[in-house]
Amino acid sequence: ENGRCTTKLESMGFRVGQGLIERFTKDTARFKDELDIMKFICKDFWTTVFKKQIDNLRTNHQGIYVLQDNKFRLLTQMSAGKQYLEHAPKYLAFTCGLIRGGLSNLGIKSIVTAEVSSMPACKFQVMIQKM
Repeated sequence: ENGRCTTKLESMGFRVGQGLIERFTKDTARFKDELDIMKFICKDFWTTVFKKQIDNLRTNHQGIYVLQDNKFRLLTQMSAGKQYLEHAPKYLAFTCGLIRGGLSNLGIKSIVTAEVSSMPACKFQVMIQKM
């Protein structure tokens, strides 16, 4: 049951992400490469959606990117109470979809997963699927 809800939220996020990217990028120059696109997601996209940049972007240069947000906006309200930890996956599922949708509209197919280490910090892992 919970899994189905998360999947639905992910696909909602996907559609929202696609729409947002279309709006945000209509005036931007073409991106040079994958890393350039990821930087755009971490800076401009994240700032527009969550009012701050991603705190840390790491890559293994083999198609895996880790985006770390130390104060993830959707979790900050909840982080006071441990009992809310179980709701975190819902917010993260939507955001995973958001990232995946945004990337997909920029021509990058990906699998995005998230984990919460300690509230309200979280990490999004983006695995680029080679076409």
